[in-house]
Amino acid sequence: MFPTPRFDDSIDRLEKLRNAFPRVEELFREFAEKNPVPGVAYGIVVDGALVLSGGVGVQNVTSQLPVTADSVFRIASMTKSFTAMALMKLREDGKFNLDDAAERHVPELAGLPYPTRDSARITVRQLLTMSAGFPQDDPWADRQLAAAEDQFSAWMKQGITFSNPPGVKYEYSNFGYAILGRIVTNLARMPYQQYVTENILKPLGMTSTTFDVSQVDPKRLAMGYRRQDDEWIEEPPLPDGAFASIGGLFTTVTDFAKYMNYLLAAFPPRDDAESGPVKRSSLREMMQAHRQRIVGSSRSTPDMPAWYTSDGYGYGLACGIDSILGYSVCHGGGLPGYGTFYKILPDCNVGLVALGNVTYSSISLKVNDALVILSQSGGLIPRQVPTSQALLDVQKGVSDLYETWSDDDVTALSTATFFQDMSLERRRKQVQDLRASFGKVKSITPFVAENNLRGRWTLQCQRGNIEVYVTLAPTVPPRMQTLQLIAAKPLSAALKMAVNQMLKMTTAWDEEKAKSLFAPPLKRKDIQSQLEAVRVQYGKLRGGDVLEGDGQNQARVRLEGERGMIDMKVGINPKSGQVTEVVFTRPRETQFVP
Repeated sequence: MFPTPRFDDSIDRLEKLRNAFPRVEELFREFAEKNPVPGVAYGIVVDGALVLSGGVGVQNVTSQLPVTADSVFRIASMTKSFTAMALMKLREDGKFNLDDAAERHVPELAGLPYPTRDSARITVRQLLTMSAGFPQDDPWADRQLAAAEDQFSAWMKQGITFSNPPGVKYEYSNFGYAILGRIVTNLARMPYQQYVTENILKPLGMTSTTFDVSQVDPKRLAMGYRRQDDEWIEEPPLPDGAFASIGGLFTTVTDFAKYMNYLLAAFPPRDDAESGPVKRSSLREMMQAHRQRIVGSSRSTPDMPAWYTSDGYGYGLACGIDSILGYSVCHGGGLPGYGTFYKILPDCNVGLVALGNVTYSSISLKVNDALVILSQSGGLIPRQVPTSQALLDVQKGVSDLYETWSDDDVTALSTATFFQDMSLERRRKQVQDLRASFGKVKSITPFVAENNLRGRWTLQCQRGNIEVYVTLAPTVPPRMQTLQLIAAKPLSAALKMAVNQMLKMTTAWDEEKAKSLFAPPLKRKDIQSQLEAVRVQYGKLRGGDVLEGDGQNQARVRLEGERGMIDMKVGINPKSGQVTEVVFTRPRETQFVP
């Protein structure tokens, strides 16, 4: 049985998140007032339920009808993942392969002039991942939603001006997603809009979601606007046409919550029966970064921690990881009259959507801010990987070997290659020397699994701690292929004094004390610069656990700051007590630094 990640039942995640809801609601109220925007609808989903929804402002400045969770907004490019999902379903039905040449399914592309002689033919996958070489075409494409099918065919036959050769890099292309809509039409032998409605919207119960604005009750429609000369100017929705697949859908927060929950339900991989329009594996495939997009960082103010982001484009979705929210999947939408955005956090089973009725609003920034508020509540806790039986068996075996070494037992526990990195004799000596130095095991911490075949635990011994890190091989049954033993003894008085003095110097450098603290080979100016940088990045620091070292001459110590953790490796001269080494490193458990 493969272990399925699960939430800690002892923590009421939803209750923690609910404590932050008033701040989220206030955030959207302020956004509507200050930007300005006639109306904003928003919603939060947690564990398959819409747990918060609301609206600020009005659907229509003339009628003054208030925005609610059931107000209908055009969601523009948020439509693109529905296009991608339609293709996933057609692929599951055996209609095509993602690496098919696009011209195989859209004959109008057969004569397309390519930018270089060595350009490969554009594939469906490249269209999905925005890597076909087409130029970013906002706002031109935004005005083409109502284009007729024969006009679209004529444009393709005429040719496309490339910004890059195909398959080289990411560049956002609406035209590419219009081609994908034509592929859906041709493969399904019905209009794209009909296929999406019958095969995605209806099965998900999205009864208020449509491509056809004429089907929307005028009393529920959020009219689009732009701001001009301090007045609201209506931007009536463009009719549905050949470019519907780039951004034609209208929906509500209530309906779109069902869609977010459906995407989130693809995680984690598990043995449950399938449900919904496509397989869970296809949804997870959509939500992976297949084409690198950006790596960036920003600070809300110079004194705040940086927000680091690395993301790419999947299939109709942006996917990535950042230093605050972790793994996320998102997409925005912008058209004349509308600005929308949503982001889901699959590891936490949480999603947030916001819909606004003003042209190209910056509402995405507020969705991110709202999720940060939820994170600060302590409720955005990811699922934890349970420890597999294979890892538990190795944990017991290694812990037993520490107390009573056996050549036969370690051989049975390990792969044949295990002793090529460290011979049996040296491994035996390593463990027996640790046993003699650290004494008996007083307790063993729970295993912390990284995945099905890797993780760590700590042997808490009479005279210190030993962190044990193992990885198992892909053999059947899985056996131990690596073993790291990271030993840490308590700090001596001299080492503790050195650590405390350096912590004080992160607050205020004292040159006279530095002369006596640091051994002559060390460059004090360099150390001063490092300590000042640590203070700026991490804030006020205090000493934490000893992670590694003999406790007498050298140690690696966890420093806990106001804005994160950092490890400091320090060494001293045993005779003089002066510091001979200072090295700062990122904690292994931390992917990003402040």
